[in-house]
Amino acid sequence: MWTGLDWMFPPACGGCDKFGSRWCGDCQNQVVLINGLICEICGLPGVSTGLCRTCKVEPPVYKSLRTWAVLVDPVQEALHKLKYRRNVGLGEALANQIAEYVRGLHWPVDMIIPVPLGRKRIIERGYNQVGLIAHPLALALGLRFAPQGLRRQMETRSQVGLTRAERRENVRGVFEAISAQVSGKTVLLVDDVATTGSTLSSGAEALLTSGARDVYALTVARALPRYVR
Repeated sequence: MWTGLDWMFPPACGGCDKFGSRWCGDCQNQVVLINGLICEICGLPGVSTGLCRTCKVEPPVYKSLRTWAVLVDPVQEALHKLKYRRNVGLGEALANQIAEYVRGLHWPVDMIIPVPLGRKRIIERGYNQVGLIAHPLALALGLRFAPQGLRRQMETRSQVGLTRAERRENVRGVFEAISAQVSGKTVLLVDDVATTGSTLSSGAEALLTSGARDVYALTVARALPRYVR
């Protein structure tokens, strides 16, 4: 949808600011994918076999979480621009590359729902940055896009800087799903970044409570503090 506009006003790459495309070939090739052994449920890398220690003790309610890339540049820079600098066209460019990864998962999903923002943040920002990726992703995969299938019932403080336990408590009972939209459906719940997965688990719980058959979770990137490039 951005082709004509980009022809008249050449964009800068969301990862490196090079003019000519929204997500240049160099940045596409520099994406650090999450490969190797991962937890079968939460997708945490570095697990020797099967499940990570956390999922063995307290498994999340979603069926599976997978992440496209590690949260380092150029992906980290691109998500920052999408979220804070109103580079709204970048969402489609990222989604086109992420779609190939999702197809390879072979998940039997019926619809895509982005993790919703609270009303206050929507007013401040003017858009949900996750929806700007989830919508073109749904189009690319031929799936229904249902942004109204899940909503926040209350505002929460930022998850940044919170411990795992604090993150879980911060989003407990925050979401409400619309049964008429999700009942009997297998949902792909999409967010931009995963750290502990608490937000996705809370959203998945609301969806399942309202009758969703299963919930799979996908994030664009994952924060890995010990990652060394």
